[in-house]
Amino acid sequence: MKLRFAVPLSFLVCVFSGVLGAQPVPVDRAVVRFVAPETGGARRPRFVFERELSFEARLEALSDPDRGSLADVPYRDRHITAALDRHIAETILGTLRIDPEPSPAELEHQAELAHRMLSDRAGGEEALDDARRAEGISSREFGRLLAQKARASLYLDRMVTPMLQPSEAELRSIHKSTSTPFANAPFDTIRPALLRWYVSRRLNGALATFFENARSRIEMTTL
Repeated sequence: MKLRFAVPLSFLVCVFSGVLGAQPVPVDRAVVRFVAPETGGARRPRFVFERELSFEARLEALSDPDRGSLADVPYRDRHITAALDRHIAETILGTLRIDPEPSPAELEHQAELAHRMLSDRAGGEEALDDARRAEGISSREFGRLLAQKARASLYLDRMVTPMLQPSEAELRSIHKSTSTPFANAPFDTIRPALLRWYVSRRLNGALATFFENARSRIEMTTL
């Protein structure tokens, strides 16, 4: 992955308060530009915006086992790096062709699952909403993020290896033999949460592997 530095690219809007010539007020800015063959190469660069990356870094921090060390800051550099790697991987995967193409209903179902998995990672819906509010992420922006996650996960499931629908036997085996947050609870009670936990772990691993394999093809510029 090639990394270069450039002048910040800011997106500005003018807020008028009845005074002509009011100064532009920055509402967001691109902090990373990247190009990859899968997304159209240099002719179609992609941008990662500050608020979105900050929101995703907050989610990484909330799911960090060492989050108790974050009393003074919402996230650290390692969370930004993890969030950026995930964002780029999901962006690239979201552009790839899926065969067969998922129906709108399948994409909506997967987006709902992505929402629940984010809520689990954050520690609950209230914590997820707090992170959204802290970075000013609107419902529309959040929906776009979920749609991207949905398409990326469906690509991995259909074009790489099945991971979204483990069998009942597989889940029961995990519950019995793997250390999970639900080890002491009855299987029938925690099955939905265990399913999301397991699928989330498999998706995280697949995303990390995809990004490492794609790293050499990605040219990234910090703005």
